[in-house]
Amino acid sequence: MEDEQFRQLHGIVLKSPMLSALLQHWDEIALPDSWLAAGAIAQTVWNHKFGFPPAHGINDIDIVYFDASDLSEDAEAEHAARVRRAFSDFPVWIDVKNEARVHLWYEAKFGHSINPYQSTADAIATFPTAATAVGLCPHNGNLDHCAPFGLSDLLGGVVRQNKKQISREIYEQKVSRWVSVWPNLSVVGWFEGE
Repeated sequence: MEDEQFRQLHGIVLKSPMLSALLQHWDEIALPDSWLAAGAIAQTVWNHKFGFPPAHGINDIDIVYFDASDLSEDAEAEHAARVRRAFSDFPVWIDVKNEARVHLWYEAKFGHSINPYQSTADAIATFPTAATAVGLCPHNGNLDHCAPFGLSDLLGGVVRQNKKQISREIYEQKVSRWVSVWPNLSVVGWFEGE
């Protein structure tokens, strides 16, 4: 079942002109432990599921990497600028984040501190929903995947909170935007399943 779900995800993502172009030129990313992650993957799957064009509603593409040897904001910004230049023909913003440095700014932005991540996969496991806690990375002609909560929610069009770090307010903001763009999503309320 799980292998079939990953094959299904890979097939959907590779049908997206934007995501497949990014993955085909992944060597230009050139960052350690780097993954295409989160929203653009989920939104591509939702577009496929609900019959929208592949890029419908996608505002940005998240590329996450892990480099504990350089936690500077400047290095992250330089990498982000370089990657955006390499994919300057893309119609959306490309967001590049070093997950090794998130703990340095997280409290100022979200009001509470977090422990440093140990890897990109460690960070993906804290992404705000089960459907967006997913990453893909080309490796030896295949796509490696990171999906700590599996793919059932993602492929089923279900939005369920991952409460490891997200607040109710942020979850509800995300859900509000998503259901305005993908109205057929099945949303699990903040207090459901507790």
